[in-house]
Formats: sequence, C-alpha cells, structure tokens
Amino acid sequence: MSLYNIFEISGTGMSAQSVRLNTTASNMANAESVASSVNETYKARHPVFSAVYQSLKGSNYSGAGVDVLGVVESEAAPRVKYQPENPMADEQGNVYLPNVNIVEEMANMISASRSYQANVQIANTAKTLVQRTLNLGQ
Repeated sequence: MSLYNIFEISGTGMSAQSVRLNTTASNMANAESVASSVNETYKARHPVFSAVYQSLKGSNYSGAGVDVLGVVESEAAPRVKYQPENPMADEQGNVYLPNVNIVEEMANMISASRSYQANVQIANTAKTLVQRTLNLGQ
C-alpha cells in the first residue's frame, strides 16, 4: 500500500460520514412531522457501510476504503399520539409521528462529525508526510 492510498481511504471515509450526517439531519428535521396514517409517516433512515479491500493480482494496486451500500428505512413502528383537534388526525383522533429518537440522532451526529474530523486529520497528516518527503530531495 502506497502513501497515496491513504488519501483514497480517508476520502471514502469522509464521503461515508457525509452521507451519515445528511441522513441524520434529515431524520432530525422530520422528527416532529405529523401524518394521518401509518403508511404516510416518515420513517427514520440509516446508511449501511461496508469496509472495502481489494488487491489486483499481478499489480501493485490495492484499494481500500468505505463503501456506502445504501440507506435503509427503520422498521420500528411510528409513534401514535392522540390529538383530535389536529387537522391531520384520523377517525380515532390519532396522529402518527416518525420513529425518530432525537437523543440517538444527536449521538449519531456527534459520532459522524468526529469520524469525519478524524479522516480529515489523517489526510492532512499524509499530506504533511508527502511534503516532508519531497523536501528531503532539496
């Protein structure tokens, strides 16, 4: 593995954490959205990551990083709240709220932000090492 592969690895890590931050922000933005039925209710979304490592036989190339396999919706039931005065209420007076837990989403946001920062620091350290290596020849 060459030093330049570190940029690819940290870049895929930053990209994956960016997807995580965006889905978390979407979940938080829709946490209090009201629907009149279970089927119309916003469902929390979470990205699915996979570690990637591939080495091509007969060459010096090896790739590694993080792959975003997709974004899945939570299967948890929506929250039901009795609000007969709400215009979105069904016949029983219930409204349906997303299955988003704000505390979990804040923890996800902090974790994704720190992971993103760690990948930025890795890329900066690799850049510094490359610059110092190039300066040795002067």
